[in-house]
Amino acid sequence: MGCGPMAMKTTFMVQTFTIKRKRLVPGDREVSQTESGALKKAEAMAGRLPGTAAIKVVADDETGELEATILGEFGEIPEDFAESLQSA
Repeated sequence: MGCGPMAMKTTFMVQTFTIKRKRLVPGDREVSQTESGALKKAEAMAGRLPGTAAIKVVADDETGELEATILGEFGEIPEDFAESLQSA
């Protein structure tokens, strides 16, 4: 048993940030098909938003564990954003 492929699923997404009550807060998330697509989308969206981040999320379907990596940051993002990803 257990010789099949690992059930890992990789998702690329763009997390946007908006300002509410003078604080940066997470806005919408948009899924992208590729890492380069997420980076391009994040950079383009940062032109009209306070900040965006391109993120790679690897999910283990068997354990439910998530591992998130920030691929790129554009504009302003909250200082604790990277930490909040690790605890998600």
